Amino acid sequence: MKSKKILVSVIIPIRNEAANLPRCLASVAWADEVFVVDSQSTDDSAALAAAAGAKVVQFHFNGVWPKKKNWALDNLPFRNDWVLILDADEVMPPAAADEIETVVELDGAGHAGFWINRRFMFMGDWLRHSYYPNWNLRLFKHHLGRYEQLVRGATQSGDNEVHEHVLVTGDTGRLHCEMDHHAFPSIEVFVEKHNRYSNWEARLELQEGAPVSTLAIQSHAISLRRTLKRCSRRLPFRPTLRFIYVYVFQRGFLDGARGFYFARLHAMYELMSIAKAAELRHASARRGEFPAQAWSDRRATSASIAARVVAGTSATRQPLAHTRASSARVKWAS
Repeated sequence: MKSKKILVSVIIPIRNEAANLPRCLASVAWADEVFVVDSQSTDDSAALAAAAGAKVVQFHFNGVWPKKKNWALDNLPFRNDWVLILDADEVMPPAAADEIETVVELDGAGHAGFWINRRFMFMGDWLRHSYYPNWNLRLFKHHLGRYEQLVRGATQSGDNEVHEHVLVTGDTGRLHCEMDHHAFPSIEVFVEKHNRYSNWEARLELQEGAPVSTLAIQSHAISLRRTLKRCSRRLPFRPTLRFIYVYVFQRGFLDGARGFYFARLHAMYELMSIAKAAELRHASARRGEFPAQAWSDRRATSASIAARVVAGTSATRQPLAHTRASSARVKWAS
């Protein structure tokens, strides 16, 4: 463990995460500040966080927006410019401390945020092909980034962001280190999570005609994946196509039986999303409503988010010359 704290603030959103939280907190013990944003947990999560020296903050969801991570970015009193967002089931590797220290000391060397790759743990080991690589923008200057809002209204998917991404004002880079994602400790947990996620997906499908955010996703891979997903909504046999994508295109077959189960479960997730979207359409038709909400205010909302991000930029911030120190351990790739 590093004796010197790294000047980064960590945000960990939780609810009843006593089983995962100690492992996550231990992996960022080097951070100067850790906020655990709780949603009235009924287990020992809050006590465990406080015992580890984290600041526990309670979040009360209004059922619509903002969700937990965006609320934290807007309201927490950060004492550092850089924030790192982790879920309780994610674990940073030991090498992350030195790499993030380099980022902070160089003030990003011209970058506003950094992507980190995740390794999905499933049935006792990490999947080397299915859902790998899986890049997420998690380290960034808090006044330069916010999560996008893709779905309006209540989604019945919980109070935490589902598949939204952070949008930052500025260039981004990639970290070398990779985090472990213990998202699915059991098949039961996978099914429970994706039952909620499919509620979000169904509402997104009904609202997909809405304009996209005014801030572009800073990842070609994610933009491409979203474009393919929008196109796939018009195709038949979507669950089968999802299985083929994970098992064949991503080479999940090389993960053995675990890759097969993972791909089949995602096909089931696709089917739930389709069925729930159809259910919502029928319910809307019975009420004499349009199948999707009116989204005339979407551009204004996206523009408002963009304006808040830009307005938060320090007026004194000057472009930094790129440091060429051979000791830098960060891949400066936009």
